[in-house]
Amino acid sequence: MITYEQLYIGGSWTEPSEPALLEILSPHDRSLLGAAAQAQPADVDRAVAAAHAAFDNREWRDTPAAARIVMLRQFNQLREEQADRIAELITAENGSAAWFTQAGQAALTRQANAYFAAAEHFDWERTLTPSDPDARMRSVVRREPVGVVAAVIPWNSPFSAATSKLLPALLTGNSVVLKVSPENSLSMGLLTELMDRIGLPDGVLSVLPAERGTSEYLISHPLVDKIAFTGSTGAGRRIASIAGSQLKRVSLELGGKSAAVILPDADLTVVMKGLKFASLLNNGESCIAHTRILAPASRYGEVVAALSALVESLPVGDPRDPETFIGPMVRGDQQQRVRDYIEAGIGEGARLVCGGPQVPPGLRDGFYVTPTVFADVTPAMRIAREEIFGPVLVVMAYDDIDDAIRIANDSDYGLSGGVWSADEAAAVAVARRIRAGTVAVNGAPVGFDGPFGGFKASGIGREYGAVGLGQYTEYQTITV
Repeated sequence: MITYEQLYIGGSWTEPSEPALLEILSPHDRSLLGAAAQAQPADVDRAVAAAHAAFDNREWRDTPAAARIVMLRQFNQLREEQADRIAELITAENGSAAWFTQAGQAALTRQANAYFAAAEHFDWERTLTPSDPDARMRSVVRREPVGVVAAVIPWNSPFSAATSKLLPALLTGNSVVLKVSPENSLSMGLLTELMDRIGLPDGVLSVLPAERGTSEYLISHPLVDKIAFTGSTGAGRRIASIAGSQLKRVSLELGGKSAAVILPDADLTVVMKGLKFASLLNNGESCIAHTRILAPASRYGEVVAALSALVESLPVGDPRDPETFIGPMVRGDQQQRVRDYIEAGIGEGARLVCGGPQVPPGLRDGFYVTPTVFADVTPAMRIAREEIFGPVLVVMAYDDIDDAIRIANDSDYGLSGGVWSADEAAAVAVARRIRAGTVAVNGAPVGFDGPFGGFKASGIGREYGAVGLGQYTEYQTITV
């Protein structure tokens, strides 16, 4: 059993204000995995004060960018050395299948390397050529760190969510208070141990597992300069209102209800191989999952049959088993939420093709749901409009390309999506018309050099690469 009795505040492991530890249970069988201290508002006060003092003393912000890159590369190397342990911890805590957590380690390396490359070529300072040749002044444009960053992340992919904020915030010279979910206290404890080994100056980093009330206290803190949040759209609206009232800088990576548009000429064998991952990664507990499948009316029955065969073929069970594709939901309330949506789909008149609200046989000790496919779904149904965050897919028919794009864009969300076609140029043309921050053609993976984020209720701001770095800076212009 793993135990963290202390909190990491301002670069040191310290006693928490509340000594009681939270027990971390396996979502597979509810066995005890470990226990960890949880932060309270008094701990937030200490962490933010340390971050503010560190920013004011300028040691980290004045460290040359090249030196900051070197230190954070050391962290990434340490993370790579612990890749198997990280994957095992996330599988144990979240119920994420081992194939997913193991594959995620290589993605973390690509994400980090993209940030390092962007930082090495970042436009930290430049002198502008006057537009008026007679001007007697010149403008020096600089990028300054924002200050104290409150980074608040969800439970579903903790290392990716943490590093997508920690790396750009620290590379640009900020101080960070990272608020992590209680479910991830063990894996985030390991992340903290690795960060502690690289020698950041005192005060620059705190890592606090905490419940929602403490999280709101953190983002409302008057000494926090920027909020970087990943999570639900509902929570994002609340955070945006707080940030607006206090004029804090804010970036929000929120929910999704992404559409996968299958064009009439698509090879369904290829499509199903891709949707297996694009639609059902991480047990369906993913904001970028392609859960609305748009099929041409001329091939609707064929698509429904192929998708049903795919979903029914996927092994569900112990996430530690390398043969398992779909593990349990992270908690009992999340399990019930997904089952309630399945019941709602049946009640709305959608056709249940496979799956259903029942718990899979032999898995009642864990938080399992049966992977489900609905057909004859209309865009007005709740299962077509609301983010379910589980292995539930809906199939909708379209008449022509304009109709497909209309249905794809008929959503409050706009985070991700996909287009499938034997004609790449035709697929790209459709992708250009979809209002989503990231659109994959024929199953292309997410790239970490370009910006990632959402349209509409899927968020504000972008992560990854040079654009992601820029979210943690302010412009300063000096005229001479």
